[in-house]
Amino acid sequence: MKKSRLPETLNICLTSYRFPILSRATDHGFLWPIARGLAKEGHKVTVLAASSPLKKPEVVRDGVRVFFLHEGAKNLSHLSFQMAVRQRFLQLHKEEPFHLLHSIDKSGYRVGARKEDLKIAMAYDVEATQMSQLFAILAMKQDTLGSMLTTAVATAYKFLTTYYGGDRRLLSTADGIFVTNPEQRIILERYYLYPDYHTYTVPYGIELGDLTPKEKSLELRKKLGLPENAHVAVTITDMTEVQELMPLLRAFEKVAIKKPNSYLIVVGNGPKFKDIEFQVLNLALGNRVIMTGAVPSTEIEDYIVLGDVFVNMGSRTTGFEPSTLEAMAQKKVVLGSEVSPIANIIEDGRDGFLLRPADVESMSNLLVEIFSGTMPAEEIGERARQKVVDLFDTQKMVQATLEAYRKILLSTGMYKKH
Repeated sequence: MKKSRLPETLNICLTSYRFPILSRATDHGFLWPIARGLAKEGHKVTVLAASSPLKKPEVVRDGVRVFFLHEGAKNLSHLSFQMAVRQRFLQLHKEEPFHLLHSIDKSGYRVGARKEDLKIAMAYDVEATQMSQLFAILAMKQDTLGSMLTTAVATAYKFLTTYYGGDRRLLSTADGIFVTNPEQRIILERYYLYPDYHTYTVPYGIELGDLTPKEKSLELRKKLGLPENAHVAVTITDMTEVQELMPLLRAFEKVAIKKPNSYLIVVGNGPKFKDIEFQVLNLALGNRVIMTGAVPSTEIEDYIVLGDVFVNMGSRTTGFEPSTLEAMAQKKVVLGSEVSPIANIIEDGRDGFLLRPADVESMSNLLVEIFSGTMPAEEIGERARQKVVDLFDTQKMVQATLEAYRKILLSTGMYKKH
């Protein structure tokens, strides 16, 4: 096959079931600045997503064309999203051939399966695999032999079922995989036997351009009934697992006894809301734990700013949590899980703290220390902000993504360097 020269200007398609272009702090809030940055560099960027809050089938903004396949009169909602993506992609590809499809989740798989015929390169984010389920199991591990053995067996079982239940097929269609941190890279190579030279690390984060430190909202404090001298810890949860929140509630039970003016704000709603509420009442924390229910994404930051401490012990994700990065950018003391990707950013004791999610004792001691003022919380917060601002420079990420795209295109054998 005659190789053509690697084009200067790329025609890129991104696909993701959810693609918020209006909100921040949402699952794929990082995607928008990347797409916009690529368009700004002169590349053609098209996005395929499912639905839009504006209910429009097509939006063009900042040079990026976004098609919402489940909107408008000719919508494709009768098809599974994978099939809808395939249909729309083929149509657009016929009009003007794409060089590369970057699938943020599994939605591009049907196109990837035909990449040779279509003469395109295929990239996925690691979120397209079921790796996050392995992280969730690893988070439950405690320092007992029984727990370690149970975790090892559960991890092996979960890996086999997810790998042979779809991940192997998906990875066989990939020319490159994007990961956000070193752990994902290691797991891809060790468990999934995916070649390291086809893995690209780009720490997608939230766009930090407008994350100037904000003042606490007095209005919100009044609305929540918080006294002026209250010490506040904030956490955000989707309430799908009661167990994920239990260590924090147990730790806070100890804090509440030692520090009578401390409060815990639990932001979020989900299927286990009532069960979590029951546990709060059970621990006699009814008037010290504020459960906000669902909060619009535009207001989440106000809750983060209100806290002295931000706690995120969740490990079901394999990517960086935008809310944790936002808390760091707002100079909060962050308590994160040592088995989550945030462990690659936080230097324990310097710009935040890393704990085992099940370690109730350490969590309560840390919270008491922070609330007592015996810890240099301000310095830790300043260092946290600096770390995030340095790391998540959108311009750097756009360049790293572009460089990865070019390497992926060259690796297909269809192109040669200039």
